[in-house]
Amino acid sequence: MATSTDVRQQDLTRLGFRFGINGPHAARTMMLDDLRVLLAHTACGATRQDYRTAIVAENLLGKSTKKARELSLRHLATLYGLDPANPLFRALRRLWSVDTAAQPMLALTVALARDPLLRASQRLILSRPIGAPVPREEVEAFLAETFPDRFSPASLKSFAQNIAGTWTAAGFLLGHRRKIRSRPEVRAEVVALCLFIGYLEGRSGQRLFSSDWMSLLGGTPAELEALARSAAHRGLLVFMNAGGVKEVRFPGYLSAEEEQIRQEATDVV
Repeated sequence: MATSTDVRQQDLTRLGFRFGINGPHAARTMMLDDLRVLLAHTACGATRQDYRTAIVAENLLGKSTKKARELSLRHLATLYGLDPANPLFRALRRLWSVDTAAQPMLALTVALARDPLLRASQRLILSRPIGAPVPREEVEAFLAETFPDRFSPASLKSFAQNIAGTWTAAGFLLGHRRKIRSRPEVRAEVVALCLFIGYLEGRSGQRLFSSDWMSLLGGTPAELEALARSAAHRGLLVFMNAGGVKEVRFPGYLSAEEEQIRQEATDVV
């Protein structure tokens, strides 16, 4: 018999999330460079087949073999959806070209929602103070404890390197061999996406600002509210704050059917 958690995860999966114990970071980073090339050379309204054609048939990403092209397609589709029917990917595509400086964190945020392996590492990375070293061995130990008996020593090292590579690309770590915890600059587009993902999970009002997605950003409440107002001024969302009562809406982000799925997920919290 399905539990309330199972039902909720099923609803959230229909909205673009992924759950389980498998994810592309066992083999790749979040592939930011490839994603940038792909989205720069495909139309905003591109279909799932259009992305396949661009990557596999046209070799837009410049891979050396057909197998490498197909693997790139598979990993990118798993990380981001690459399907306009996926609400998370639609939101990513909607915000992607607004500000190129926001793209690394936009990519990370969607990858966190869709790769359970990467998502598990968020607790470790955010627990480290700014300026503190984050050695690969520490990441390996954390992953071995989180996923016991899941990875061989060799694959655990590769997994840790991929995880560190993604957090570095997003600006949360600095350095090549010796990683140091850093704080990326947070842009209004990233705040809009984090608020939207919290909304998909069933949050509203003030609760949107206390989700794990917003904690990813590391700013003060006043800073995050200022960025939410900036996002609203750019037409990325609707944000109102009157007497401490916050209202956040996302016109045009979801279909009526998707809004119903979101409500069903909210009801099983």
